[in-house]
Amino acid sequence: MYFQCNTIMANKCSTIKDRVVKLVEKKGVAKEIFYKKIGSTSANFRGEAKKTSLNSTVIENIFTSFPDLSLEWLLTGEGPMLKGDTSVALPVKRESGGIPLIPIDAIASYVAGDMSVLEYETERFVIPVFKGAEFLIAVRGSSMYPKYNSGDIVACKKLPLDTFFQWNKVYALDTSQGALIKRVSKSEISDHVLIVSDNDKYPPFDLHRSEIRSLAIVLGVIRLE
Repeated sequence: MYFQCNTIMANKCSTIKDRVVKLVEKKGVAKEIFYKKIGSTSANFRGEAKKTSLNSTVIENIFTSFPDLSLEWLLTGEGPMLKGDTSVALPVKRESGGIPLIPIDAIASYVAGDMSVLEYETERFVIPVFKGAEFLIAVRGSSMYPKYNSGDIVACKKLPLDTFFQWNKVYALDTSQGALIKRVSKSEISDHVLIVSDNDKYPPFDLHRSEIRSLAIVLGVIRLE
């Protein structure tokens, strides 16, 4: 995915990577450390490499590092760099053909293909960054803080139950213990996975794979404050 301003102006940068560099300089962060933190390298932000895309994981990591960053500025160069009293709205549009925002308790039914879930008063949103997403859900509670705040919207893609887990990625799970948005890690117990919260106040626990009724991988987050 590659975003570029249509016009290069004095207050804009030509590519999304140019804007990332400008952001890091404004924040006064050591570039090498920052690039490693977001899962990239300094070489990806120099020369011809600036014209290549940033994947959704890197973009998500940038927003985790700088939650006050304006999504519109990063993707288009429009508006202020950082959120504040003069921030512009996120480029998220309500449209009938967009991604449905479903209740978290309805994950199991929706992933299983029960379209009656959409009989809820479901809103739909068009979010260009998450084109592969199939549904949105709101985060509840603080167990995934600071990664996700309560009220954040996460974009998810459905996966089969026999999927090969990408360890330490965040998933939306419907389980015997209820609907969860958690990080999934490798368990030391056979046929189990380790369910991990980013908030240290919530201890990890092992869950038997048979207790997972449906699952989806979290592609990214939309912070709406």
